[in-house]
Amino acid sequence: MNLPRGQDVRSTLACLERLGAEVVEEDDGVEVRGDALRRPWQPANRFLSCDNSGTTMRLLMGVLAGMPLDPVLTGDGSLSRRPMQRVADPLRAMGASISLRSGGFAPVWIEGRRPLRSIRYRLPVPSAQVKSAVLLAGLFGDGETVVEDPYGTRDHTERMLRWLAPGAVRSEGNVTGISPCALRGGTIVRLPGDASSAAYLLAAAAIVPGSEILVAGVGVNPTRIGFVEVLREWGARIEVEDLHDAAGEPVADLRAFHAPLRGGTVRRDCVPSLVDELPLLAIVAATAEGTTRLEGLGELRHKETDRLAGTAAGLRAMGADVSVEGDDLVVRGPTRLHGARIETCGDHRLAMAFSVAALVTTERTRLSDAECVAVSYPGFFEDLARLAS
Repeated sequence: MNLPRGQDVRSTLACLERLGAEVVEEDDGVEVRGDALRRPWQPANRFLSCDNSGTTMRLLMGVLAGMPLDPVLTGDGSLSRRPMQRVADPLRAMGASISLRSGGFAPVWIEGRRPLRSIRYRLPVPSAQVKSAVLLAGLFGDGETVVEDPYGTRDHTERMLRWLAPGAVRSEGNVTGISPCALRGGTIVRLPGDASSAAYLLAAAAIVPGSEILVAGVGVNPTRIGFVEVLREWGARIEVEDLHDAAGEPVADLRAFHAPLRGGTVRRDCVPSLVDELPLLAIVAATAEGTTRLEGLGELRHKETDRLAGTAAGLRAMGADVSVEGDDLVVRGPTRLHGARIETCGDHRLAMAFSVAALVTTERTRLSDAECVAVSYPGFFEDLARLAS
């Protein structure tokens, strides 16, 4: 229930259908029927397009590693430039045969097998997608598969697996173990609102004078709300209301008000909990007092585009005082931002972030390829227009 309608979700559903699962779409959700753990899928076509979705490709690599199939995962031009070696390495250690294009990029050729070897794996990079791929492959292992996450990345997969397979997942600090098991079917899960999508609306309220907004039913998983915590540290007034649990995920209403802000340093160990909101945070920093340093943003270079360079270029175009120092982004504020033409490079995060920046300008801002917001938030511009009217 409450299924997002972004293109990334649709890409995942399309791949599941091509693999042989039955997908029934309803008004407020989707029903997926299949039992791949007991009966391997029988795809009609071995080529599966993940479009622009890195989550789809990386998580499917983990699932398909334990299936006696030989699929090929493909993607668009942007996805075909994103690193897949980081996922292939642990899956190969588990016994799957994974082949990549030169440089470690898609297409991804998989020869799955069952059972896989159970392993203990320490994440070399702060990637919840890598962690999730290994844990999903662990469902097909010959014992307990253990993943160490020293970065504190998102834990949605672990929470959902605990919900669908009680007793099969154990967590101790930053270590998660999963044993092969069958997932519980017939379960209705109402998904919380996406914290990353909510961030744009909360940021708009924080920087536009006179604003107040209530965003209802937002997931407030501690690994996802670093953005809210940083805004609060900078002086934002964001209140949490009606906190409750849904399928193992904490959910709440978030109410945000405009307030004067003062930026500061965001350390690299905070990045995993707000990695998708970093371009937006940089824009907020441009309107805040003082110098803000966002540390350790190297992972942004490997998103749909070089998000670090795109953020800096867009802010400069709007008149901000910004510099890139190694993997750090330094923003000196406050700046009276002005309208500009922004190159989004087809990146939905950049398009939405600079749309929020445009709210505090008096001139018109033009975005290239603005329709790319449909990847994660198809109704973004409609919601923003309704709030700004």
